[in-house]
Amino acid sequence: MYPSSEQSIRNPHELYYKNIRKIKESMEKNNRKRKLRVCVATCNRADYSKLAPIMFGLKADPDNFELDVVVLGSHLIDDYGNTYRMIEQDDFDIHAKLHTIVRGEDEASMVESVGLALVKLPDVLNRLKPDVMIVHGDRFDALALATSAALMNIRILHVEGGEVSGTIDDSIRHAITKLAHYHVCCTHTAEQHLIAMCEDHDRILLAGCPSYDMLLSAMNKDNYMSILETWLGEDVKPYEYIVAVQHPVTTNIKHSLKMFELTLDALISFNKKTLILFPNIDAGSKEMVRVMRKKGIEQNPQFRAVKHVPFEQFIQLVAHAGCMIGNSSCGVREAGAFGTPVINLGTRQTGRETGENVLHVRDADTQNKIHHALELQFGKKYPCSKIYGDGNAVPRILKFLKTLDLSEPLQKKFCFPPVKECISQDIDFILETQSALAVDLGGTNLRVAIISMKGDIVQKYTESNPKTYEERIELILKMCVKAASDAVRFNCRILGVGISTGGRVNPHEGVVLHSTKLIQEWNSVDLRTPISDALHLPVWVDNDGNCAALAEKKFGHGKGVENFVTVITGTGIGGGIVHNNELIHGSGFCAAELGHIMVSVDGPECMCGSQGCIEAYASGMALQREAKKLHDEDQLLVEGMSVKNDEPVTAIHLIQAAQMGNSKADSILRTAGVALGVGIVNILHMVNPSLVILSGVLASHYEGSVKHVISQRALSSAQEVSVASSFLKEPALLGAASMVLDYATRRIH
Repeated sequence: MYPSSEQSIRNPHELYYKNIRKIKESMEKNNRKRKLRVCVATCNRADYSKLAPIMFGLKADPDNFELDVVVLGSHLIDDYGNTYRMIEQDDFDIHAKLHTIVRGEDEASMVESVGLALVKLPDVLNRLKPDVMIVHGDRFDALALATSAALMNIRILHVEGGEVSGTIDDSIRHAITKLAHYHVCCTHTAEQHLIAMCEDHDRILLAGCPSYDMLLSAMNKDNYMSILETWLGEDVKPYEYIVAVQHPVTTNIKHSLKMFELTLDALISFNKKTLILFPNIDAGSKEMVRVMRKKGIEQNPQFRAVKHVPFEQFIQLVAHAGCMIGNSSCGVREAGAFGTPVINLGTRQTGRETGENVLHVRDADTQNKIHHALELQFGKKYPCSKIYGDGNAVPRILKFLKTLDLSEPLQKKFCFPPVKECISQDIDFILETQSALAVDLGGTNLRVAIISMKGDIVQKYTESNPKTYEERIELILKMCVKAASDAVRFNCRILGVGISTGGRVNPHEGVVLHSTKLIQEWNSVDLRTPISDALHLPVWVDNDGNCAALAEKKFGHGKGVENFVTVITGTGIGGGIVHNNELIHGSGFCAAELGHIMVSVDGPECMCGSQGCIEAYASGMALQREAKKLHDEDQLLVEGMSVKNDEPVTAIHLIQAAQMGNSKADSILRTAGVALGVGIVNILHMVNPSLVILSGVLASHYEGSVKHVISQRALSSAQEVSVASSFLKEPALLGAASMVLDYATRRIH
């Protein structure tokens, strides 16, 4: 049977579209299965330390990626250690070696080197035909790579864009940003810079620095002494030597030579064992080497001058140094992960984000100034900082690469206006939730929580507070490690650890000076150092009352209020004072001990040893004491109330009895409310806040009494104060978190 004429006309069209669909489906299927061909080009020892972790990650996933390695620049120069050999030692196949450096080490030779690279790269890229070229940083060689790839319609992924420094590198870095199609940045600030430069936010990945993946995994290795002895001699001791890395500043070579000469003079006079690396290949480096030889550095027994140190060994040398000096980005980036003291000289790293371990000597114009900086920094101990990464950059980068759609148009699109109000999209591989680990050390319980920037408690952990120092520290570390591990599952990036504890605290040093009687073995305790060392995170510590005030300032009634007082009404009485938007600590860190304001000369005895304190009247312990007295005299319980034989009598029973008509219980509560109100009137007359916030479990019971006493006893000028009960459920934890989430530090010398 033959088809009708209508069918014969329709069927060819159907067949045509059916074939088109099959072809399209086949192409999509092939595209999904095809490996992404990635070319990684490395120019020098510094950028290889950042690219190597990515290369290892790509090589370990052959089902999804095909890796091509191109080596050029100073890797292939004997004077700089022929560092291409370490790439071969890492078992990478090098698909092309390009001699691109024109010797001369001056401005003209840098330009000629870029030109030579531009001449040689097209043949290599034509042969390799990569889908994506990974380019790192801000070197002139990298500019040649990005230019070649862009002109040959090869997609570029730029690592470490958006950062700021003080030389021609800045201009090169931003030029590469404009050529690149995708961006991997290390810090939130760098991400903001990229967005402000009109880059498409969907193509920006906040991953952290790839070198931190290797750095954080290698920093606790036990074989570091053999590495130290290899490079510095058998008599070397940890933290008793200096690492010096100084490069020329190409925009002011003459000044950088003078500064290098002064640095060497200061190091010679400081007379500590020093490992000094030869400068990079920038214009001016040849003259810097001449200065080293003029000073006899290579013959000086206190110095070891080397051209190159493998990165995994250099990590150990920096981690165990007494100080690092120079103008290398390693000082302001990687050294912070170890808390190594750093002296950053001159303007080469101006604008870089730094931890508190970095002391800047912007105008290093005298030997004495540099020598004084060495005296200040050498041998100091700083908390570990993870500004530039948390050790998980490579998994994020690989995940990002797997999402690339090669069918998208190659032409870049720029986003105007430059900065969106919402700078981050809710995509798990682009930006995790910035969070803090909060620790609350109470008299009974020890609590740890993961808290987000918005104050959401993502996860909370509670254990009984041990009685001894050793058990307590061990439990804190165990709980924090558990929380930090869980944070990855919750897609949270931990920025640091905040600790709230009772007693008198020196927040600058992270030391509990003197604790309350509720927490035993807790005097002169350095909390910051062991926790920072174990978690490799910065740590902040403060008194629980101050933390409650900080919680209100960031998340509660105190938000946007310049002057307010928070009073905690719980087991004890405490609080914090915020004046002109600053928390008041006092000269001896005992400001805002509000519970020990005396409201009676001969009142009940307080746990501090004095009499008539607010805490002796209005704290949970004071109310429990009075409740027990009434119970022992059979005057507590009223009809409808009962207390089991094994049930402890608490302040709650006293409040319940008063609510059910017990006049004696009601009288005790009214006396407590008046005592608290009188104490708060004294506070109003001293610091004149615009707001008083009552926090803690007893806050709602005292609010009415406090307002009444203020209306009766405060000066008329102070009666305008607002009084409110806190709505925050976890003020201690939220305050501990706010120390982390709001912290920023800069140190200038």
